[in-house]
Amino acid sequence: MSHSAGFADYRTALTTLGARGPVLSALVGRLPIAMMGLSLLLYVQRSTGSFAIAGLVSAGSLIGVAVGSVTQGRVMDRVGPSRPLLVASAVFAVFTTVAILAVEAHAPTSLLVILGFAVGATEPMIGSASRANWTRLLPAGPARNAAFAYEAISMEVFFILGPALAGVLLAAPWAGTGVVAGAACMIVGGTSFALMPTVRHFRPNRADRGDHGMLGALASPGMRTVALAAMGFGATIGFIEVAVPAAATNAGNPPAGGFLLGLWSISSVIFGVLYGIRPWPRAMSLRLPVLLGGFAVLVAFLAIPTTLVWLGAALLVAGMLVTPQATAHSAALELVAPKGTVTEAFGWVITAVTLGLALGQSVSGYLVEHVSVASSYLGASVVGVLFAVVVHARRGTVVDVNVQVKAKEPALV
Repeated sequence: MSHSAGFADYRTALTTLGARGPVLSALVGRLPIAMMGLSLLLYVQRSTGSFAIAGLVSAGSLIGVAVGSVTQGRVMDRVGPSRPLLVASAVFAVFTTVAILAVEAHAPTSLLVILGFAVGATEPMIGSASRANWTRLLPAGPARNAAFAYEAISMEVFFILGPALAGVLLAAPWAGTGVVAGAACMIVGGTSFALMPTVRHFRPNRADRGDHGMLGALASPGMRTVALAAMGFGATIGFIEVAVPAAATNAGNPPAGGFLLGLWSISSVIFGVLYGIRPWPRAMSLRLPVLLGGFAVLVAFLAIPTTLVWLGAALLVAGMLVTPQATAHSAALELVAPKGTVTEAFGWVITAVTLGLALGQSVSGYLVEHVSVASSYLGASVVGVLFAVVVHARRGTVVDVNVQVKAKEPALV
């Protein structure tokens, strides 16, 4: 099974009939995906004067995203993406409004955390719906693989632009401007995506749903392996997202932290496009642990630089393996996601990455404050390698689960 994609395949995917509207809507809806959490954190901090309270609200929002991505994905697999996205967009608008009113009213911390969770849980999961939409627009092959690579690359671009926009909007007269702007993009993007003809008219085949119990897509051992790879990926990045700003602060140049993180995103996007054309290793079962392990090893070199300039150079090198991993996770779902669970499966990947980020950030924060910034880089490397070892040990589960199911079905005589 080929998992490569040439430049012509990117063009084929993005210009295929029925793709343009959903692609443009998804761009609007996903632009603030890395902006909402940061904007909410900065807004709460400005209003309360406490980073501790802001951190709790942000954590609540992250947990909400982790829960909502799977829940919404499971519903979309059962009834189609249109109605769930419309409902989520409407409820998200309500909870965002209530959360803003609560912050302005200096509500108790517990209420702010609950509302943060509600905002995260109801964010319309346009990314999952968009990724699943390609499986309906394109047959399996290079063009669909290019579409998955595009999804990963565009997400990386949003992770560059999102924090930058949050920082710019923080300079507005009202600190909540970034929250409102991000929410508006999500609502407009989610609603317009849901109303696109190719999305609105889709109804899942009841015969494809199957009964996978409470675990849903995670009933597949291979799906659990991909989730572990995604969690290790998120945890490794979580360490770095705390350590790099801390290094910039220690160097007396706090604003440089965001710029440095942007550097590795730039190399990630460039290399991600090239990697989509010629991925390696060829076998998906090896691709997941090799990419994660290689990334973890490169991250260890971040502990060597003694200046921000050399740290930036090291981040450019490490960033080369960020988008290839996201692309591999998406492509692996083609093999391991049980039939009828493709949207939920991608939701589990988002959940795994989110939980990994929370793990990495929490441990990194402790190491940076009580040990050193260098120890955080090394901790990221160790955690990434450990996850890669586990994923490698489970490589035998990364097989086409739907082919296996068909093989077990009795032949009609």
